[in-house]
Amino acid sequence: MYLLLSVLLIGIGLLMVWKPALFFEITEGWRTNGSPSDAYLRSTRFGGAMFLLAGIGGAVVLLFFT
Repeated sequence: MYLLLSVLLIGIGLLMVWKPALFFEITEGWRTNGSPSDAYLRSTRFGGAMFLLAGIGGAVVLLFFT
């Protein structure tokens, strides 16, 4: 169960880091007609990096310390 959550966090994190504009379209695109601002893209990439760290950390703990 927790390994699945780690994989999900890693997947979402990768999407947020590599394709923040696509993440914008999925989550916010239905509300606006414009494109995301540079600040939104930067903060989404930062959040994606945090998701990646959490997912990798969770997977490492589950695989090597349990």
